[in-house]
Amino acid sequence: MIKLLGRSSSINVRKVLWTLAELEATYEHEEWGTAALPLKSPAFLALNPNALVPVLEHDGLILSESNTICRYLAARFGRQDLLPALPAERARVEQWMDWQATELNNAWRYAFMGLVRKSPVHQDRLAIGDSLASWNRHMVILDTTLARTGAYVTGPVFTLADVPLGLSVHRWYMTPFERPQLAAVAAYYALLSQRPGYARHGRNELP
Repeated sequence: MIKLLGRSSSINVRKVLWTLAELEATYEHEEWGTAALPLKSPAFLALNPNALVPVLEHDGLILSESNTICRYLAARFGRQDLLPALPAERARVEQWMDWQATELNNAWRYAFMGLVRKSPVHQDRLAIGDSLASWNRHMVILDTTLARTGAYVTGPVFTLADVPLGLSVHRWYMTPFERPQLAAVAAYYALLSQRPGYARHGRNELP
């Protein structure tokens, strides 16, 4: 049995939930990261000493890091449409997953923490402005790529790369700030929204 640990509101947990939906997998889900199930508890720290979600338990394996978990699940279920077996094709998928985790996430983090989470230590207006500018620059990179592919980030077929990017696109649209009109990103958002797993876990069931 697959067991996923992590609160549903976490963007990284939602990546895994969406992947599980694409796989039509049976799993148990425990909402760790809530008052009832704190991440600093000894039970959770024994699974992930970083005190971060998600954590996956499967057949004696314990995994953390959301992108790694998604790759593991796609490989374990033999879904080469999501994660190709050929090295070059797989590398293109993983390239965009890593770009989301390192480049795109770092761009929006300060602005999101300040504008959405209202974090008191993320209220420097200049830093928020710099973060928003960087976020938009990275979204233009994504828009340019999507305009070229005409559908998903690596081409005409949905892959695992679209899972983390889809979550990030939703976050971009849901954060209250002035954003540029990016036609290819808008089309991508609409395309992804046709997938039940994204509607439920990527868009948080928003219309």
